[in-house]
Amino acid sequence: MITYREIRVIDEDKKPLGVMSASEALAVARQRGLDLVEIAPQAQPPVCRVMDYGKFLYELHKRDHEAKKHQKQALLKEIKFRPKISIHDYTFKLKHVQRFLEEGNKVKITIMLRGREKSRPEMGVAVLNRVVAECAGLGKVDGDLRKMDWAVSSVIVPIKTGGKDAKVKDPSGSQEKVLGDGGKENPAQQSEQTTHPDQKKGESKA
Repeated sequence: MITYREIRVIDEDKKPLGVMSASEALAVARQRGLDLVEIAPQAQPPVCRVMDYGKFLYELHKRDHEAKKHQKQALLKEIKFRPKISIHDYTFKLKHVQRFLEEGNKVKITIMLRGREKSRPEMGVAVLNRVVAECAGLGKVDGDLRKMDWAVSSVIVPIKTGGKDAKVKDPSGSQEKVLGDGGKENPAQQSEQTTHPDQKKGESKA
């Protein structure tokens, strides 16, 4: 209930009706079959509007609903790597990570550990750090690195100033980054590719 001695009143078309008592303003609203709604209590005198309050609430709810419908929601994607991942698989998965970040999604990077790898989690951390470095122009790490008995993981969130037009340096990753010094594979990054029986010894299957 409006209890001010005097209020400034505007009608449903936002036209001023002047300053009057609350009872006079309420009478105007009733004559028009509308409501008297307080919209600016801090003003001097307070401002009230003659309007259809039910319709006002409906339109407000409708606007909020439309805004939420068109608002893009960020999803959490997950890409899994292994310490002994091949160059081809690493490049393929890295491109997926970068694409998800460009689309505005968060990406959880999980490095799976098996067998003896569980006793050397630093192997997984090395791969994880390399992925983060490759995505430096598109995303950044959110929170701390998570270590488990079977995996290490971290979440990369997109940089707001990035977007689809952001340029990625060396998106495929150079061979030197995936392999060890001198182009030789180190134990943490050794290829998982198998040799085809029809291929020459030492030649990897494509």
